[in-house]
Amino acid sequence: MQQQSVRSSSESYFWPTVWAVALHALMFAMLFVSFHFAPELPPARPIVEATLYRLNSKSPATTQTTQKIAGEAEKTKARQYEVEQLETKKEEQQKQEAAEQKKVEAAKQAEAKKQTEAKKAEEAKKAEQKKQADIAKKKSEEEKKKAAAEEARKKAAEQAKKKAAEDAKKKKAAAEAAKKKKAQEAARKAVDDKKAQALAELLGDTTERQRAMADEVGDEVAGSLDDLIIKLVSEQWQRPPSARNGMSVEVLIQMLPDGTIVNASVTRSSGDAPFDSSAVAAVKNVVRIPEMQQLDSATFNAMYRQRRMIFKPEDLSL
Repeated sequence: MQQQSVRSSSESYFWPTVWAVALHALMFAMLFVSFHFAPELPPARPIVEATLYRLNSKSPATTQTTQKIAGEAEKTKARQYEVEQLETKKEEQQKQEAAEQKKVEAAKQAEAKKQTEAKKAEEAKKAEQKKQADIAKKKSEEEKKKAAAEEARKKAAEQAKKKAAEDAKKKKAAAEAAKKKKAQEAARKAVDDKKAQALAELLGDTTERQRAMADEVGDEVAGSLDDLIIKLVSEQWQRPPSARNGMSVEVLIQMLPDGTIVNASVTRSSGDAPFDSSAVAAVKNVVRIPEMQQLDSATFNAMYRQRRMIFKPEDLSL
């Protein structure tokens, strides 16, 4: 009877104990799984609740089992607390490392930004310097062009002024030459008219009157013809290199009544053959003096059939 009672009592403790152990094993398995598969978030402290089934019996075996379960629960809590502490410490360390990394990254970004800004500032400075240099260069080129244009304008004005002065000078010289030529022609015409009038009066008057006038008109006419001969010969004379002032040569000119020069020869030499030859050549190059036909035969024969002429480098005279 006593054995049966003990057996019945043992059987009554068996199933509750099994259920309690199974429940704790399930809780440990859930804790293990939750620890390994928990997301990367600040973990909340799990609250471990253990339900202890109070047994109706207060036997020593029940008490020991309960204490054992409680001890296991305390150990589990202690291990869980250590795990939580380690996780917390690990999280704090990771946070600290992340913060340090962020500081390093921020410092790098700040340095990179600073370098970028410095580079941009340097590029902007160089661009501004290049811009100013281009402006200065353009201004210098414009000033050079302006100076060149002004110089060209001044030069053109000077050339125009010089040309105008030269044109005025040429015009004045031409006017003076024309005036002089006109005066010479007028003087020559006056002489010719006077000669013709004198000859006409000489031919139309009485013999006594002709003889009286012949002496007077002859000298005047001869002087005019002598001037003409000197002019014509001077135009044909080419001064030789050996000619010097103070030299003189006498040349005999032989002519026909129509004024043709038939011969010229040296009657008194200058002592310089080239100068003598140049004088003879000048006379021969005149070839003919038509004005001689104005003279009567007696005057021509007496004065110009043979006429002596003296040549000097500084002047030509009869």
